[in-house]
Amino acid sequence: MNPTIDLLNSHRSIRAFTEQPVSQEIINTLVSSGQSAATSSFIQACTVIQIEDKSKRSKLAECAGNQKYVEQAPVFLVFCADMQRHKLACEMHDEEMMSGFTEQFTTATLDCGLFAQNVAIAAESLGLGVVYIGGIRNKIADVSDLLDLPDLVYPVFGMCIGYPDQAPEVKPRLPLAVVLKKDSYINVQDSTLMADYDNIIREYYRSRTGGNKEMSWSEQISGMLTKEARPHMLSYLQSRGYLLK
Repeated sequence: MNPTIDLLNSHRSIRAFTEQPVSQEIINTLVSSGQSAATSSFIQACTVIQIEDKSKRSKLAECAGNQKYVEQAPVFLVFCADMQRHKLACEMHDEEMMSGFTEQFTTATLDCGLFAQNVAIAAESLGLGVVYIGGIRNKIADVSDLLDLPDLVYPVFGMCIGYPDQAPEVKPRLPLAVVLKKDSYINVQDSTLMADYDNIIREYYRSRTGGNKEMSWSEQISGMLTKEARPHMLSYLQSRGYLLK
C-alpha cells in the first residue's frame, strides 16, 4: 500500500520498554500532532497531563489495577476530556455556559480519542511503542483528585510511551465483512464469519502463550460483558457536570 497504511496495520500494544529516555522535544511534537486531529466544531476539548512525579506514577499504576508499566514507561500521559476552558471562554464574554448536555460529553470524549490516536500514530512513526491505559477509570475519582481536575474535566485514559523492549505479534482484527456494511446493518453471514474469526484468535493466543491460553474472541467478549462494567462511572461523570441532560 504505502508507508502510512503499513504503519497503521502494524500497531501493537507495547508493555515493556527500554530505559532509553524520550526527550521533551519529542513529547511536545507528539502532543502537537494530537492537536492536529479533527475536533468537533473546533472545540479542542482534550487536555493532556504528563506525569513525571514518581509518587503520582505509583499511585496511578495502583489505580489502574497495579499495571507496573504505568510506573516503568519513560512517558506516561493522561488524556482528559475538558470542557472547563470552554466555560472560561464564555466567561470572557460575560456569558454563562449551558453545560451538562450528553452531546457535550460525547463530543469532548470523541475529541480525546481522536487526539490520542494521532499521538499514538506519531509515536509509532518515530519508532516508539504505546499502550492505552483505560484502567485509570477503575478509581477515576482518586485519579481526578490526584491530578487536581476541576469540574467539567475527566480522565478518559492514560498512555504509556517509550522505546519497545518486546515485539509481540499483531493481533488479528475482525473480518472486514463484519465491520464494513453496505446500505444496511443486516448481514446474515456475521455469525459464520465470527465463528471463523474465533478460530483465528484461539490460535493467536495459543501461539503467543506457548499453549497456555486458548480463548476465542467471542468467549473473551462474553466473559467481559456478563459482568458489571465500572458502574461508578455514571455518578462520577454526573458529579463532574456531565450527562445531566
